[in-house]
Amino acid sequence: MFESLIGLVAIIALFVIISRQQSRIGLVERELGALRSLVLSGAVPPAAKPAEQMAADGKAEAAPFAAAAADIASPTVSEPVAQAPATETEAPAGEAVSGPWSAVEAPKAAEPAEPVAAPKTPGKPDIETALGTRWAVWVGGIALALGGLFLIRYTIEAGIFGPGVRLTMAAVLGLVLVAGGEFIRRTGFKVPVQGVAGAYIPAILTAAGAFILFGTVYAAHGIYGFIGAALAFTLLGAIGVATIAAALVHGQALAGIGLVGAMVTPVLIASQAPNPWALFGYLAIVLAATGVIARMRDWKALMAAAFFGTGIWTILYMSDAPGANLSAILFIDAVTLAALALVWLGGHRDETARVFDWPSIVPGLFVAFSALGLSVDPAFATAGYALHGAAILAVMVAVALYRPLALPLLYAAGLATVMIYLGIIPPASIASDFSAGALGVDGLPVATSNALTLRIGIALGLVFIGAGLWGARKFAASSRPRSASWAAWGVAVPLVILLALWFTFGNLDRDFVYAAVAALLVMVFAAGGEWIARAEEPPLKGGVAVSFALSGAALAGLLMLHMAFNSGWTTILLGAAVIVPALATRWRSYPVLGWISVGAVIAVLGRVAFDPTIVGAEFLSTTPLFNWLLPGYGVPALAFGFAAWQLARTTNGRPRLVMEAAAALFALLTLAMLVRHAMHGGVIDTGPMTLAEQAIYTLIAIGAGAILVAIDMRSPSSVLRYGSMAVGVVSVALIVIRHFVVLNPLFTDESTGRIPVFNLLFLAYLLPAIAAGGLALYVRGKRPKWYSAMLALVAALLAFAYATLSVRRLFKGEFIGLWSGLGQLETYSYSALWLVIGVALLTAGVWLKSQVLRIASAALIAIAVLKVFLFDMSELEGVLRALSFIGLGAVLIGIGLFYQRLLTRAARENG
Repeated sequence: MFESLIGLVAIIALFVIISRQQSRIGLVERELGALRSLVLSGAVPPAAKPAEQMAADGKAEAAPFAAAAADIASPTVSEPVAQAPATETEAPAGEAVSGPWSAVEAPKAAEPAEPVAAPKTPGKPDIETALGTRWAVWVGGIALALGGLFLIRYTIEAGIFGPGVRLTMAAVLGLVLVAGGEFIRRTGFKVPVQGVAGAYIPAILTAAGAFILFGTVYAAHGIYGFIGAALAFTLLGAIGVATIAAALVHGQALAGIGLVGAMVTPVLIASQAPNPWALFGYLAIVLAATGVIARMRDWKALMAAAFFGTGIWTILYMSDAPGANLSAILFIDAVTLAALALVWLGGHRDETARVFDWPSIVPGLFVAFSALGLSVDPAFATAGYALHGAAILAVMVAVALYRPLALPLLYAAGLATVMIYLGIIPPASIASDFSAGALGVDGLPVATSNALTLRIGIALGLVFIGAGLWGARKFAASSRPRSASWAAWGVAVPLVILLALWFTFGNLDRDFVYAAVAALLVMVFAAGGEWIARAEEPPLKGGVAVSFALSGAALAGLLMLHMAFNSGWTTILLGAAVIVPALATRWRSYPVLGWISVGAVIAVLGRVAFDPTIVGAEFLSTTPLFNWLLPGYGVPALAFGFAAWQLARTTNGRPRLVMEAAAALFALLTLAMLVRHAMHGGVIDTGPMTLAEQAIYTLIAIGAGAILVAIDMRSPSSVLRYGSMAVGVVSVALIVIRHFVVLNPLFTDESTGRIPVFNLLFLAYLLPAIAAGGLALYVRGKRPKWYSAMLALVAALLAFAYATLSVRRLFKGEFIGLWSGLGQLETYSYSALWLVIGVALLTAGVWLKSQVLRIASAALIAIAVLKVFLFDMSELEGVLRALSFIGLGAVLIGIGLFYQRLLTRAARENG
């Protein structure tokens, strides 16, 4: 209790100090802004103007401004001096000469009124200049620092002086170097060579002195024991903070050196009884001081480094679980967030210039990781620290909402929350163990599944919903990326929490309580999307933030259906739900509405792929047609078709094309599944496919192709056009592979049935031939020539196969396998039949003006000729051989006379 009180007092004191410092910084910013505006606008007399002339003009009161203008403008007129970066805070003239590592040059000062000869701009410094200026200074500074340490080491080895004298000499050397750097800076040190501002001698000397002082204090404590741990800790911290403060006049690199020294200090000073409050109190001071200085100079890298060092110390301390002090952890997390929100992002920063501030990523990751550790680490979770971790996450969301540039805090908090609640789903596989120093996989639940977890989940869900929708509306007009980010996390986190709680605490078969919560989320997200859309510019445009909100409503509806209904009704209702967003396009033209319907199609496809029986094989009745397959596939098909019709009259974009394709696909699936169910006695997932079943699928596919063509002619659509051709190509491929090869009764010896005409051959060959031929005629002029020619050729081949196999069945009976052999009369019958078919194809080709049929006729007659000369001559005997050749000759002569007459008629018509 006492330690918590100390932490609270320290936080309050730190906030007071920060507030006072911010007030002073704001005052300086305003004064310098006014001075800079006067200088750049020309209202200030030029620097070259003598003071006597100003007095003579009666404007003596402007002398201070003239002096300030002279300090600012003089480097541009004579010798170039590296200025501080041009940020919102300008250093006073003659006081804030930039350090060697300033990345941005200051803007040019006001031009003098009197014309001054501009100095000749020198080129880039050569190797000699670089060696003589920059490199010499850098190496010289390093040499000074090492030289001082080597001198101390020599005196130790030679025994010249005692330890106290040696340490005193080292301290004096360090102070002399720091004083020398300050002396050179104050006496007006300037860099006379362009491009060598990095060789800033005062900063190099100050850095070397600070390095020597760090080593001296550490030796006095760690080697000789002259001073205690408390004094050494204080001195090292003071040196580090002082070095960071000196960076205001020496540059960012010196601040980096001081920050590294300050962060390493706790490692150098060991204690038998470490005090976490001393450590984190010290880190809070360093972080606040670094934040103030980094804020004044807009040094992003320095601020990120300070957050990184503080975060590393926090994580290292938490690895001592369960011995870690919760109050100390909460204290340093609070200080980190306060330094981010009140110091680094405080003041009058332009929050619309960029989406987020990248140094905010570092504290976001570390604070979220500490909150995650409090929630999932076994030692912390057992102690009941999950509530404190949730409080940290809620504060991160609040800070992100308070400071828009701290948007990474929202991402970090959302990701940590998602990880926590995905981890409670049994069986979880992700776990964290800070005592082991890693986030690993051990097959144990990440968080404890108890009533506290449930209550925390509800609270965090409400936090993300409220903050997410509020933030999305707040930035809907000014910053779309921020608005989209808030909407996305405001939807995603509550849905993940709801899913995790349902899996962990609910009834997976049917749970109306969680279904009611999901239904409530549907209404909240839908209303939130409309609320956000009204704040857009222009309003009701339906941007990304609105899309996230409405998509969240759709996902919540998906969860509601799974929670409240069984498998069959879930599939049916989910398919029918595509109508809702399609109908909504009558009142709102949000682009996401059509894609929500597409998402529902994907969900239905996933369900039927997982369970084609809709309700499970054990619950599917054996009644043909009137079973769960009819509504399970038919209702989605009808709903998809209606949604496509509705979207065609409103948005008419790509979602409409997807819905048309989905409607056609599910119509085919409905027929196919009902056929398979009937052909296999109510079982659709076992048993090999038969030729009769395949024939029905083929007829369905050909019919679907015709329906798609007919619909496309009335309502043109690229999906219908290419979909109809795709169905036709698939049908032809199935016919060639299955009808002619895989399931052909010649090869399988499958029973063709006992009925003479209406048998398997009629179903598998003649009916598909008629269907393919009819489709070929129907698509002529409506589809490419190759498509109708392909269908016509397949129709001819099916008719040929039907006639040939029927002759085979006439001689062999029900089973027509090839291994039963061929008789002479059967052999002759094939020749006569093929000639008759060839003549019939020729007649049809001439009548229908189909070149494909005429070519097929020629090919078939050529096959018959080859058969007669090569096969019949050797196999047939007696009158059959003679009749074979006589018939062949008569047919060929007749074909010749037919073509001659045809050509003569054509010549007369053309003549």
